Amino acid sequence: MKLTKIAATLGALALTGSLAACGGSDDTGSDAGGDKIKIGIKFDQPGLGFKEADGDYSGFDVDMAEYIAEGLGYDDDQIEWVEAVSANRETFLKDGTVDMILATYSITDERKAEVDFAGPYYIAGQDLLVAADNTDITGPESLDGKKLCSVTGSTSAQKVKDEYSEGVQLQEFDTYSKCVTAIDGGQLDAMTTDDIILAGYAQQDPGKFKIVGAPFSEENYGVGLPKGSEDRDKINDLIEQAFEDGAWEEAFKDNLGESGYELPEPPAVDRY
Repeated sequence: MKLTKIAATLGALALTGSLAACGGSDDTGSDAGGDKIKIGIKFDQPGLGFKEADGDYSGFDVDMAEYIAEGLGYDDDQIEWVEAVSANRETFLKDGTVDMILATYSITDERKAEVDFAGPYYIAGQDLLVAADNTDITGPESLDGKKLCSVTGSTSAQKVKDEYSEGVQLQEFDTYSKCVTAIDGGQLDAMTTDDIILAGYAQQDPGKFKIVGAPFSEENYGVGLPKGSEDRDKINDLIEQAFEDGAWEEAFKDNLGESGYELPEPPAVDRY
């Protein structure tokens, strides 16, 4: 997605200082500076952060990252994409491997002790993915006797068993795509993780799967930044601008619009 609307609206951010000069200059007040900005994303989440076979990158997080980078004065060819898996996000921000991270990165008090966050730019909730014609599963409490999948190392399926359906049968695979294949083949009944991640998999084969739409948690996705970042307020302004000028909605529709999952209202940015 080419987010051209930003050029017409950057004037609204004048109170935060001149953003357009951040790329390629060391005296702008931007933490990143220089000729490149290194942004951590997931490479394996369809619809969110995904590295295509031709080497291009796509997804809601990618489009939001490009919008923010442009607002900080960087062109697309000045972005260096870095794969940021869940386990290395704080490390990458602290050691300078990346300048920021947009990778379904939930804001928590524990993480805020180590890194800073702008946002949130999206609020996700744990939900369930099932076959499109499934009418038995209406929420986590309806899974007794059903086979539920999640990925190895995730606590989301165990949460369902512990808190909602003691009789659910749990299955783990090393990737979500294997869960989806098993649901398609009838070996499993449902998969659980954050709703927007589920939407990315539903988007891959429109009409074959659906999200139940009964979220039972809240995850505030933020832009991860190094501790003490001088760019946090600027990025918060850009996130709010994306809500207002339609770029946020456009990013969602471009990447997840055929998933059957409806875009929620934009969240309130936390200016802690």
